[in-house]
Amino acid sequence: MKALILVGGYGTRLRPLTLSCAKPLVEFGNKPMLLHQLEALVDLGVKISMSLETEPLGTAGPLALAKDYLMQDNEPFFVLNSDIICDFPFKEMVKFHKHHGKEGTIVVTKVDEPSKYGVVVYDYENGRIQKFVEKPQEYVSNKINAGMYIFNSSILQRIPDPSAKIGNNCRIGPNVTIGPNVVIEDGVCIKRCTILNGAHIRSHSWLDSCIIGWKCVVGRWVRMENVSVLGEDVSVKDELYINGGRILPHKSISDSVPEPQIIM
Repeated sequence: MKALILVGGYGTRLRPLTLSCAKPLVEFGNKPMLLHQLEALVDLGVKISMSLETEPLGTAGPLALAKDYLMQDNEPFFVLNSDIICDFPFKEMVKFHKHHGKEGTIVVTKVDEPSKYGVVVYDYENGRIQKFVEKPQEYVSNKINAGMYIFNSSILQRIPDPSAKIGNNCRIGPNVTIGPNVVIEDGVCIKRCTILNGAHIRSHSWLDSCIIGWKCVVGRWVRMENVSVLGEDVSVKDELYINGGRILPHKSISDSVPEPQIIM
């Protein structure tokens, strides 16, 4: 078998440690977190290689980048978040995955306060996942994604070829969907947003909980938040603040929108 360990991310919750050291290399028990995983995989006979992103590719992008390597023998492969520390149940994962015969297996773990996490809702009889609920306000489950997976190589065919262009030093996620033909320039931060086909986000803008419509242009150093929505072909000038604005199509915004409102 093979394994792909996802080592991207900025490790913001471990700052200031991660300002001078990549998060996977921070020691846990006098050993880098990543080394715990590598040793457990080697004990299982898993092959180790490296796939390097030249630009951020999102969540599924690293799998597509390593597609040729992962599909060499059509065997299932592990995918691991690089900050997972536990008694790695790799043998049990393989046994369970082969038993149910489906394309993927996700390890879940129990938490006391599920409202802080993305929760996995599944059938308790057969383990089939029904849905994911992000930070539920009402109880639906106390199991969350533990960051360990097994996938059949066939799942790689489900990943579309990337067409969006993402600049350097961007922070994308969590919960971001980026459409085709989108351009995101350097230094942009996007969280909990949907960016639709053909939109252009210029450098150093900050977007949280927004929907950016088709062919929109968001200027440099713009801050948008609080469920702001841009209709098709909206242009937002540089250095503006949009707070909960709903802006109808084909508008050009040259002034900040400090309070939620609809702009017609």
